[in-house]
Amino acid sequence: MATEERTSTPPISPPRLWFGFVTTAIAWVALGCIDILINWRACMHQQDYGIPPAQPGARILIGVIALVLLVISVVAGFTSFRNWHQLSDQTLLDAHAVERREFLAYGGIIVSLTLGVGILLLALPPLFLDICWRAR
Repeated sequence: MATEERTSTPPISPPRLWFGFVTTAIAWVALGCIDILINWRACMHQQDYGIPPAQPGARILIGVIALVLLVISVVAGFTSFRNWHQLSDQTLLDAHAVERREFLAYGGIIVSLTLGVGILLLALPPLFLDICWRAR
């Protein structure tokens, strides 16, 4: 009787896979939309050729929202990494995501890294530039 070794992958729920894959993209889009709305609201009363007033409340609001969304994207990235670690025995640099679940886990890592940096880069200008000058 021949003994076959079967590699069994632990069950990972589809919502957990999709959370890691989609959450950072949603957070990135949400930060962009919130940034536009806050800039529009804060600079709505500005005159066309006047010096824009300082908006410290809007800067703090954008910074806090960006920080919360960045933390959410880091959690999504770690979730994707744990999913990848459970599904595959390959390293990240030498990965061959053949199955759908492996692809979602590996794609979640890539999406979280790239769009997490995008969230960080979208949140930095309000800290250094006046938001009304940036909106012109």
